[in-house]
Amino acid sequence: MKEPITIRNALPADIDAIIALDDVGPKEEKPAYWRGVFDHYVKGGKKDRLFLVAETGGEVVGFISGEVRAWEFGSPPCGWVFALAVSPDLRGRGIGKRMFEEICRRLKASGVTTVRTMVDRNYKLTLSFFRGLGLRTGRYIELEKEIE
Repeated sequence: MKEPITIRNALPADIDAIIALDDVGPKEEKPAYWRGVFDHYVKGGKKDRLFLVAETGGEVVGFISGEVRAWEFGSPPCGWVFALAVSPDLRGRGIGKRMFEEICRRLKASGVTTVRTMVDRNYKLTLSFFRGLGLRTGRYIELEKEIE
């Protein structure tokens, strides 16, 4: 029988599991990045900053992080999801969906009615995941320029 998956607030002790689950970007830069995020989101104690983990059998198998952002370029307050990962061994079992639904529930409780994220158009799997959850192109357009 499979252990149940629980979604809970991240704890400072979860940092090593988060770093291990993160498989995007240069490995040498990410541990310091995640420690900074933990200081800001987990240890900061602000209700509009969320960092959740999925756990089974005492092991962290996924995480999602987001926050309420307000009035950037005239946008009313909205929820932003900026990180999500699930253990490769457990992908396809609905863990990411459950974490996303839980963070949306908490963001809605904070008073927002819209959630946003940003996905690299070349990451087809991630793009399909979020589209499968009902996210679509929004009214704001990302613009970027390479700077020298």
